[in-house]
Amino acid sequence: MPGLVLTVALACFALAATATCSSTPPAAADRRLDGDAKAPFVLAGVEGLTKVAQLTGHDSMNRTADVQVVGQDLGSMFDADGKTWFVFGDTFGQRDADQFGGGGTEWRSNTLAWTTDTDPTDGITFGGYVLDEQGRAKEVIPGKKVDNDEMTIIPTYGFAANGAMYLAYMSVRHWGDPGEWETNYAGLAKSTDRGQTWTPLAAPRWGGTSNFVQVSVTNLDGTLYFWGVTHGRFGGVALMRVAEADVERHDAYAYLTGVEDGEPVWGSDPAKAHRVVEGTVGELSVVWNDYLGRWLMTSTDGAAEAAVIREGITPWGPWGEPQPLVTQADLPGLYSPYLHPRYVTNGGRTVYFTISQWGPYNVLWYRADLKRTA
Repeated sequence: MPGLVLTVALACFALAATATCSSTPPAAADRRLDGDAKAPFVLAGVEGLTKVAQLTGHDSMNRTADVQVVGQDLGSMFDADGKTWFVFGDTFGQRDADQFGGGGTEWRSNTLAWTTDTDPTDGITFGGYVLDEQGRAKEVIPGKKVDNDEMTIIPTYGFAANGAMYLAYMSVRHWGDPGEWETNYAGLAKSTDRGQTWTPLAAPRWGGTSNFVQVSVTNLDGTLYFWGVTHGRFGGVALMRVAEADVERHDAYAYLTGVEDGEPVWGSDPAKAHRVVEGTVGELSVVWNDYLGRWLMTSTDGAAEAAVIREGITPWGPWGEPQPLVTQADLPGLYSPYLHPRYVTNGGRTVYFTISQWGPYNVLWYRADLKRTA
């Protein structure tokens, strides 16, 4: 974002959050923020879907059993400290070879791996995990592990800000029916020692039924944008933002309450957040794609039981209709497709992503080619 636009944007955070803030952008405006809302959508689907590798588990390219990881899921990604970090959910160190779904012993609610591998074409080689004193992949945010209190702590995304690392997480009280769960709250945990130890912050926090229980985070020139969904896979996507310097101030967050003449309107009440995408969205990931000149959002579709992809003109939309990315016929028991802007080839036409499979309960590495209409 050019300096003028950034100055105006940051000034908006100093004003009452309910005020509408707009400016006339300079000619060289950042197209990630200043797309033409009337422009036609260009994403025509994907082709060439291919499984590249298995990243975790006994049969994986990373020998994760060496650090007592034989089953885990999720795998969202973020950059910090010169590395790309992979953020995993419930992790198990021992389980039967034919066990289906989550479960096992040596349960940890969350773990972190890192890599400096920048070539996505043959899978991603991990440099290592954050380890505990026993040499196992470490549970970085401990939970109570008590059903109907706090069953587990699941990190939904990570990001770097102000020289520190942050994990957005949800406190899960109870896993319900498939695609539905009860959550206590969502919040942030912070590390100031390169990911080795993490401290849950008292603020900011969002309620367990808010639209920001699960998030995807992008830093645009000092402003953090959070796309959020609620507790499960059966709601739409809302948007909030905060100046990077104020990430730990709950009252500094602004919530998109609407779009007027293509311009976003921000407010202070998360309950009034406008949904930029309607639908049955879970485990989302949002990145900018140079090949399309569009934002891409991948997610689990709770209604279709598929992984889907859609394009957006700006962070607040308009957003296109979901298109199949991976179907149950392609990969039975799939969920949680996550992108990373680094892992593309062919000028962004080929995207690589993590995706979890419930059967072996591990994380896979896939690729697909984007098709465009023009």
